[in-house]
Amino acid sequence: MSTPAAEASARADALHLTGERTVPGIPEENYWFRRHEAAYLALLPYCADAVVLEAGCGEGYGAGLIAKHAQRVLALDYDQPTTVHVARRYSGIGVARGNLAFLPVATGSIDVVANFQVIEHLWDQGGFLAECHRVLKPGGRLIVTTPNRLTFTPDSDTPLNPYHTRELAPSELDTLLREADFDVELLHGLHHGPGVRALDERYGGSIIDAQLEVVMGQLPGQAVWPEALLGDIAAIRAEDFAVHGEDLDASLDLVAVAVAR
Repeated sequence: MSTPAAEASARADALHLTGERTVPGIPEENYWFRRHEAAYLALLPYCADAVVLEAGCGEGYGAGLIAKHAQRVLALDYDQPTTVHVARRYSGIGVARGNLAFLPVATGSIDVVANFQVIEHLWDQGGFLAECHRVLKPGGRLIVTTPNRLTFTPDSDTPLNPYHTRELAPSELDTLLREADFDVELLHGLHHGPGVRALDERYGGSIIDAQLEVVMGQLPGQAVWPEALLGDIAAIRAEDFAVHGEDLDASLDLVAVAVAR
């Protein structure tokens, strides 16, 4: 009989859990996975029949989703074990290893650049956006999601997350995109929908804090979860989140679509 740890390892398909990368199929990760999946689903219409570059593909589930709608997808990541995993697990997409500071594609060759939960990790955000602009066709789109600094690290301009270099408030993301010669077509926020708000109430005001209390100070994958909490987390679906333009400053993640001038 397999153990829970062995089952979790199999679901991760040998891709190392860093505590930052979101991996599907892991109950303990499900809140974050579904939160990210909700943003992908909201932005899929912009990828329909397009040549898409996902700059920073992570585990690859997003590129896999996009590939169901796009003409062609190239998934790019700097981490070699990640690119090996993506190529093995997700068929029908191209995979390449590369530095996001120098995108390894031709100028004006891409319809859509997708950048989900990545820009906050980059030291030179303006330089990355210049590269996105270079590879996009005129009128091509950049779709971006990133944590909202106002709710993710509300008390400091310095990110508490050691993997992040600079987090952005809504106005800061808007300015950054416009300064990079993009027109901002859409700037929305991702929020808890009714189902997750009910969990907020059940767990003392914040389902996020309830999870952090379990995992803080523990190595990734080693925390012991209360059975009821883990069951509630595992039951969350992408539809339990909402993406819209209201109350942007209170959103959890920023969701932007920008058009190359």
